[in-house]
Amino acid sequence: MRLRTALLSAAVAAVSVAGLVASADAAVTPKATPLPTHVFAPYFETYQDGQSPSAIARQAGVKYLTFAFLQTASAGSCTLLWDGTTAIGGGSFGTEIAALQAAGGDAIPSLGGYTADTTNTELADSCTDVSKIAAGFESLVTTYNISRIDLDVEVDSLTNSAGIDRRNKAIKMAEDWAAANGRNLQFSYTLPTTPTGLDTGFNVLQNAVSNQARIDVVNLMTFDYYDNAQHDMAKDTQTAVAGLVGQLGQLYPGKTEAQRYAMVGVTEMPGRDDYGTGGETGPPEIFTVANATSVYNWAVSKGINMLSFWALQRDNGGCPGVGGNDSCSGIAQNTWDFSHVFAPFTSGSTTPPTNDFSVSVTPGSAAVNPGSSTTAAVKTAVTTGSAQNVTLSVSGAPAGVTASVSPTSVSAGGTATLTVNTTSSATAGSYPLTITGAAGSTSHSATFTLTVNGTTPPPPPGAIVNPGLETGALSPWTCQSGGAVVSTPVHGGTHALSVAATNSQTGECDQTITVSPNASHKLTVWVRGNFAYAGVKGGASAETWTSSSGYTQLTIPFTTGGSGAVTVYVHGWYAQGTVYADDFAVS
Repeated sequence: MRLRTALLSAAVAAVSVAGLVASADAAVTPKATPLPTHVFAPYFETYQDGQSPSAIARQAGVKYLTFAFLQTASAGSCTLLWDGTTAIGGGSFGTEIAALQAAGGDAIPSLGGYTADTTNTELADSCTDVSKIAAGFESLVTTYNISRIDLDVEVDSLTNSAGIDRRNKAIKMAEDWAAANGRNLQFSYTLPTTPTGLDTGFNVLQNAVSNQARIDVVNLMTFDYYDNAQHDMAKDTQTAVAGLVGQLGQLYPGKTEAQRYAMVGVTEMPGRDDYGTGGETGPPEIFTVANATSVYNWAVSKGINMLSFWALQRDNGGCPGVGGNDSCSGIAQNTWDFSHVFAPFTSGSTTPPTNDFSVSVTPGSAAVNPGSSTTAAVKTAVTTGSAQNVTLSVSGAPAGVTASVSPTSVSAGGTATLTVNTTSSATAGSYPLTITGAAGSTSHSATFTLTVNGTTPPPPPGAIVNPGLETGALSPWTCQSGGAVVSTPVHGGTHALSVAATNSQTGECDQTITVSPNASHKLTVWVRGNFAYAGVKGGASAETWTSSSGYTQLTIPFTTGGSGAVTVYVHGWYAQGTVYADDFAVS
């Protein structure tokens, strides 16, 4: 972080990194628990004397902390120290981290920061031996039984190409070590940003990709822009992340937009940031409690990984009008206002991710005359873990209809083609065909609704099939696990859609339709529940949400592209409870 602080003056004896790894790893059981899927982990300034991180966290209602910072005592050293003075395993850090863990939380050690990055004491800038840098990472894991390491890279470290390359090579080495030893280990990069995305920090991530270093979280410091401009700090957070998500698309083309948002962290600075403390004359950069609420709601809607701020000791109103202070926010506020806004963000599974995938079909329906054929794209995607080989099959074809998928297996993330042929004797009617993907003991399916024309006319173009779930069956809707048709509560008729949002999923239900291309349309749906989302994706993109104890109508305007195909969806949010939907319509 961009702080003007001096290192603590008292030095303590350094402990050999290699010795730490050998002795501590044997003593730590069980292995570290991964962080939640969505976590609030504010920074704690460890260099402030006489403060107990775990005690202050309890006061603030915070379970997870990012401990800042670790660095070397001098340029050229390979020995990693807390604040450049205290050896790993020394001081009270072990006791404090253990207290957080005992209370159901954890710590994220952070390396680097403004001071280290401007004095060549950031570990990878200082040390030229990649194996010793990796050993430093490993010592943190084995000594404190933690599962994530943060790397705060800014100022001079952003242009130190040799240090960047060493750091990423060491990340890869540490990740390989963790995998071989059955340990959970993630890495996050904390980087400065502009209001539209990364600047020089993009080079750090490019190098990570080239070194095959897995970066789990990219954490943007959405403050200290130093551009003399007027800032809406909440809005600029959102535009900065949107820019980052686009940049991540260049680096990870196989990831969906949702998966890229799930790689994002955001660190705010409550109140007045450092801008202006050096004599700058532009308008001050102020992040308010209202801004925090806006960012929280946006972060929940986008499914980002982490919310944070610099730093927990600043979350009070003890110095109105003062910028860049280590101990107060510089605005009028109650103590812990920012912590109380962000704390509910922590949610989600803490179990190691398993390999899993999804299956979808686009379009989700088609109408043909007897003797004709049609095709659709069967798409797979990695939802957790890594790609598996998925075997594809199709069932449910009636007499006079044949259906096949080619190829019959793809690596998750790949696409196959569903081909449906009808004979002249095919009976008119609508038939759900089930496309199933299987990998080991896991299987997922999607439904393609085939309508054979005859005396019964096909549904009009753009019509949502089974819009009020009055058939009593889900088809052709496809849902995440637990999605179901219910008889109460309903908006109209006798059935409605139940969307199973849990700690680990939003419960999304989808149906793909084709409407007029290059035209304006409107989706309406009645929903009830906390954080009920509805929208379209694919050939158009639009979304809105509400929270309501009774049925409320959502209206989503959208404009189609050249194909006219869109996927209509509804979902809830992690750990927010079941959402219900009824009476969909597109006009």
